[in-house]
Amino acid sequence: MKRFYLVALAMLVCCSVALGQVKKKSTGAKPKAKTTTTTGSKKTVAASKGKKKPVANAKTKTAATKTTLAAVPPPAPAPKPVDTTKRRPSATGSLFGDVIDGVYKKENNQNVKAIPYPYIRQADVMFAKRIWREIDVREKMNRPLNHPNSRLITVMMKAINAGELTAYRNPDDGSDSTFRDIMSVEQVTKLAGGRVDTIQVPDINDPSIMRDTVVRENFNPDQIVKYRVKEDWVFDKQRSIFEPRIIAIAPCKLNISKTSGDTIGVTPIFWVYYPEARPILANSELFNRFNDASNLNFDDFFIKRLFTSYIIKESNADDLRIQDYASGIDRLYESERIKKKLMDYEQDLWEY
Repeated sequence: MKRFYLVALAMLVCCSVALGQVKKKSTGAKPKAKTTTTTGSKKTVAASKGKKKPVANAKTKTAATKTTLAAVPPPAPAPKPVDTTKRRPSATGSLFGDVIDGVYKKENNQNVKAIPYPYIRQADVMFAKRIWREIDVREKMNRPLNHPNSRLITVMMKAINAGELTAYRNPDDGSDSTFRDIMSVEQVTKLAGGRVDTIQVPDINDPSIMRDTVVRENFNPDQIVKYRVKEDWVFDKQRSIFEPRIIAIAPCKLNISKTSGDTIGVTPIFWVYYPEARPILANSELFNRFNDASNLNFDDFFIKRLFTSYIIKESNADDLRIQDYASGIDRLYESERIKKKLMDYEQDLWEY
């Protein structure tokens, strides 16, 4: 009988314990920590029957933190105010870079190579005629040659002084140069007008006494009013083209009488071989009155025939100029007759 009561009591205790655990799991209550006492100290151990989250190692946390900080770039520092008083000037003396006279830097006419002429064999030339003509810079179409900021004579004189261009003497008889007599820089400068002369000037105190006075005459580009052009008109049967080829150019200076001050015609001061001058002219900008952004140069001006001129001579049996056998308005009529004769020859070559 006693055994029966003991077994029933044990079963009752087990059931009560089981019911208590089920109740705790359903309500989510945390179990109380068990406390164990050791000699001289107390230790608390938290025991839980639920799942525990894994605790990361301290070294792993530090490495992850460093990686995150490295991935995020540091904020950029705020720009400091510019103190223009302490900026160092550029090569041109400006505090804000190179000074450009415009909204962009002009680089079109730098290191430009002139387009070479097509080769012509002598056997392919069926017709040839040598023509001399004059270009007056006072005419409207020729004004770009005498623009104050880009003059053709200035380009020529600069190239001659630098030794990049050869000047040939104009014969005294008025004929054109044969490219044999080379002029020095001093001779070119003297003929162009930049020379020093010694003249007799009356004394201020005693007009009866004449004293030597040195007068320096500077080169005046405004006295260059015309350019004389020597060219050949040839018909190339290989390409079936009738075209002109400029051989030489000569700037002409006004002849002013020292006594009366009147103008006495013009005289070529020197001749320039045009094929030699083409690389220099191709790198010199030409003023365009229609568009300032164009990249025209002096070589384009002559190759594209953008000028207006009149013929002063053609090759003939007596080697005469038009002014030698015509005067007044007849000289202009003769010039137009020669021009029309060349155009008619080209038209007569074809049949329609």
